[in-house]
Amino acid sequence: MTTTIKSSNEPSEDICLSIQNTTISYGSHEAVKNVYCDIPRGRVTAFIGPSGCGKSTVLRALNRMNDLIEGCALRGRVLFDGVDLYAPSVDPVEVRRRIGMVFQQPNPFPKSIYENIAFGARINGYSGDMDELVERSLRQAAVWDECKDKLNESGYSLSGGQQQRLCIARTIAIQPEVILMDEPCSALDPISTLKIEETMHELKKSFTIVIVTHNMQQALRVSDMTAFFNAEEVEGGSGKVGYLVEFSETEKIFNSPSQQTTQDYVSGRFG
Repeated sequence: MTTTIKSSNEPSEDICLSIQNTTISYGSHEAVKNVYCDIPRGRVTAFIGPSGCGKSTVLRALNRMNDLIEGCALRGRVLFDGVDLYAPSVDPVEVRRRIGMVFQQPNPFPKSIYENIAFGARINGYSGDMDELVERSLRQAAVWDECKDKLNESGYSLSGGQQQRLCIARTIAIQPEVILMDEPCSALDPISTLKIEETMHELKKSFTIVIVTHNMQQALRVSDMTAFFNAEEVEGGSGKVGYLVEFSETEKIFNSPSQQTTQDYVSGRFG
């Protein structure tokens, strides 16, 4: 029997995702350990920190993308609307439908712009007005005006920034509750980056967003909450393990963090 993950109509300030004493390993190597973090609904939460601190690993754990990596294992719990995502009865495909993901590199399907949006909705059983869904999704991702006259052209015909917004629209179309973004602007020019950031401000009215970013100014511009991760050497010199240093309102993290390490990172002293 499969546990159904239901959408919640709780107030926007409650907890959407709860990471509880979570340790993630690749084989015998612990990538990140003992993470506690409650991600609020209807807000943008940023994961920041130097390379190798585990922030993308934690992000992928939120919709079980790490399941696709051989040897990856998770201890602890990740709750979504109060349901343990790693319970044996939970279907990971359903998890990924409710918690969508936008990757670092734009990855449109090798299909038309229209079909990039319609395809996922169709296989997920959408039976409404497909033309309306395609338009609404492209509008929400702020790419409708650039696409409306060439919906039958390939998704690859768009610029990099437009492709990334098409991928956001594709994620929106299957009506998730959460959108995960793994450095969605790292391959984009500044103008495209600004458009993605403006889109995120609109999207948080309807979705909970979690973003991994190396860009401190971006975290400051787009997020309400920020989690700072760091890494330390493992005893014996067998690599590094990531850990959560501090999690709070973005303004506090950048202006008055409680940890000196956080202050050093956000002020550019390392990383």
